Amino acid sequence: MERWTAELLPRLWALSPQRYVMAEPPGPTSRARGQAWEQLELPLSAVRQRADLIFSPANLAPVLWPRNVVMVHDAAVFRSPRAYSRAYSLWHRSIGLSCIRRALKVLTVSDFSRRELISVAGLEPDNVVVVRGGVEERFSPDAEGERAAGRLGLDRPYVLTVATDDRRKNLQSLAETARRLGELGIDLVWAGDVRPYFAAANGIPGARMLGYVDDDLMPGLYQGARAFVLPSSYEGLGLTCLEAMACGTPVVASNRAALPETCGDAGLLVDPDEPAGLADAVVSACTDEPLRARMRARGLKRVSERTWDHAARATDALLRGLPARKSSPR
Repeated sequence: MERWTAELLPRLWALSPQRYVMAEPPGPTSRARGQAWEQLELPLSAVRQRADLIFSPANLAPVLWPRNVVMVHDAAVFRSPRAYSRAYSLWHRSIGLSCIRRALKVLTVSDFSRRELISVAGLEPDNVVVVRGGVEERFSPDAEGERAAGRLGLDRPYVLTVATDDRRKNLQSLAETARRLGELGIDLVWAGDVRPYFAAANGIPGARMLGYVDDDLMPGLYQGARAFVLPSSYEGLGLTCLEAMACGTPVVASNRAALPETCGDAGLLVDPDEPAGLADAVVSACTDEPLRARMRARGLKRVSERTWDHAARATDALLRGLPARKSSPR
């Protein structure tokens, strides 16, 4: 969601600065303070601006505002509530569900997530629209892998996974992968942190944990990896798979949820509940050079038309197509 917000909103505003007003909380804020701003201060600001509607890019919208368009990235909190803290789950299953049911339109990131939201929230299919996300140009085979490795102290070949430590990411299934890679002199490297609203799954035994990695190092971190792996049991898209492909890195991913749609024939899709098979696929992606070449070519082709500019234009077209409220220009 952070990537979507950072990439989509500035491009959307740039398409028509006279049409859009960017609104954000004043300065760093806690989650509770941010929710209060979203539910109370944001709609008051919209009244002062005589706004026609509010577009919210991160799953929630002000429930008292009558004209919302909200982007909901997945239905994970409804399908896997135990993967989250009790407070977070209750908030989304009450306020969040009310927001999306009342929205003028719900945007989402994949056909899989569209089907899920229609099913769990009882939404009208015509009100749920897919906008496909992109990959920045800095994610490329020319990214500075050596610079990232030097900054992060990575002095051996490595396989990368990027994920928060929550249960649906299924990271514990990579323990066998870490063991097998270690026998080959390859590290399993995990970039990601623990968020308080997730039910932690206690990481990956045998992996090297980097914690949160600065965003400017991420392209090089992907580019320098022998392979990328994402064994999630539930993903609404799997944007990290696309970022890895854009850097020319072979991708091994779960055959669940949206990941087959995201990866297509450019990734090795495996059962995430079979650690031995998962390890076999990762080792092949690291060591089988003809396979690596095919995966690299397919991955680069797959992401070649996935741009944030296209996502912004699609969002702008949808917002412009909604009937305006009288005397409300924005």
